[in-house]
Amino acid sequence: MKRTAFFISDGTGITVEALGRSLLGQFEHTEFVYVIKPFVDTVEKAERLVAQINEVANLDGIRPVVVDTIVDKKVREALRNANAFTLDIFSTFLAPLEEELGSASSYSVGKSHSIKEDDKVYKDRIDSVHYAIDNDDGGRTRHYDKADIILIGPSRSGKTPTCLYMALQFGIRAANYPLTEEDFEYGELPKALKQHKHKLYGLTIDPMRLAAIRNERKPDSRYASMKQCDQEVAEAELLYQRYGIPYINTTHFSIEEISTRMMDEAGIERRAAPK
Repeated sequence: MKRTAFFISDGTGITVEALGRSLLGQFEHTEFVYVIKPFVDTVEKAERLVAQINEVANLDGIRPVVVDTIVDKKVREALRNANAFTLDIFSTFLAPLEEELGSASSYSVGKSHSIKEDDKVYKDRIDSVHYAIDNDDGGRTRHYDKADIILIGPSRSGKTPTCLYMALQFGIRAANYPLTEEDFEYGELPKALKQHKHKLYGLTIDPMRLAAIRNERKPDSRYASMKQCDQEVAEAELLYQRYGIPYINTTHFSIEEISTRMMDEAGIERRAAPK
């Protein structure tokens, strides 16, 4: 079955998309086409969107699913005119929370993503992103003393995107170092890593998947050959085991899962809430 799902927000849409994808991802036998609609913050915008939703319902022959985090009651009421199954996140939870806390909600748009003056959490996230970029691919090993975690692994095993995700989402200073043939030849940790062994976390990957990724970058090269990928993955795992370095196979995990699993196992506390 195929359904269209609208994720609607009066802010950036980041929160509603994360919630919506998490909810709808539980239904494996339904294929969803996602439509993200941020900054729906007036009745006029809501009415135009209702027309679009109704058009999709007519074309699909089945009503879309709508997940929204709209704060303004008038905008929410306008959306109710759509021919859709609606999950209204805020109205579902705000009223019970107001009753429990004995306090009225501020009903402020974009509250969770606003930047406050001297916001240390926001600064941590930005500084961490700069750190991840500056310390990508073994670029500046002299700054490893400032790292919260150092990812190591064969080239293209997922180190860079994982570092950037941890930086942007959680304010974690993550560096990464690519293991090369020379490292495997000596069978030892590179000198730059030895003194930071307690911060190391290894990545491994299915050799066939690694070969496919490398072929996108350098087709038909030795670098992308199955033999080379097999060898590098095997050598990397031997190195992890020899030095007692924890590692994770990235083949079937998303970046979100890789990051949170590593942070949990390494005991690294988040400096920022996910955005």
